[in-house]
Amino acid sequence: MTRLLTEADGDPVAIENAAGKGDIVLVCEHASRLVPERLGTLGLSEQALESHIAWDPGALAVAKLLATKLDGSLIYQRFSRLAYDCNRPPEADAAMPAVSEVYEIPGNRTMSADERQARVDEIYRPFHDAVARFVSDRKAAGRPPVLVTMHSFTPVYFGKPRAVEVGVLHDADSRLADHMLATATKGQVAYDIRRNEPYGPADGVTHSLIEYGVHNGLPNVMIEIRNDLIRNDIGQRVMADYLEGLLRKGAAAVSAQ
Repeated sequence: MTRLLTEADGDPVAIENAAGKGDIVLVCEHASRLVPERLGTLGLSEQALESHIAWDPGALAVAKLLATKLDGSLIYQRFSRLAYDCNRPPEADAAMPAVSEVYEIPGNRTMSADERQARVDEIYRPFHDAVARFVSDRKAAGRPPVLVTMHSFTPVYFGKPRAVEVGVLHDADSRLADHMLATATKGQVAYDIRRNEPYGPADGVTHSLIEYGVHNGLPNVMIEIRNDLIRNDIGQRVMADYLEGLLRKGAAAVSAQ
């Protein structure tokens, strides 16, 4: 089977502040719009590859700010979600979508079985293994982490504006989400923050939470930020300041249970 990634592509996964002393481990599956060299443009225009269908704009920037503030470790995927969406299992159609919102993805319509498997083996597996190993090592060292996955979403989806500004998502384990939402309602709420919006477990978006959080008995949450709020440095810093408070208080409350 022909390899997908070239030396020029580099590694599919990056880890920053691996030795961080904080309890929180941040994961960003849709950090980049980079497409592996051998996939070309996937048949898409540059405009499409810069849009939300290819990545989560601003999510990595906020995640990096939070990692610094919390002294947390950050693990992120270096390739576009259109090459492989690392928040989906290999059997899911959405892992390598043929259509994303109103965009057809020509390069994902014509894959052979071997080409599909190459994306699983060279993009998803290394990312999955890196996160799973990091979590396992932390548990073995007596430092079970708190898992936080970082995402952003488009303010207009299928032509409809979205009022929600920050989503706090969870699957079966709602401990951290519950405390974060309670903290938000007690304080001066800066954003329209909602539970399991604009997506929820029924939309298949909690793969990472289940794999690395729920299955390990770890507190976990997925944060979705409307991307118009984090388009520039100021918005990213304001959002990181806000989320830092929710995460610190939420994680402390879970630990005290």
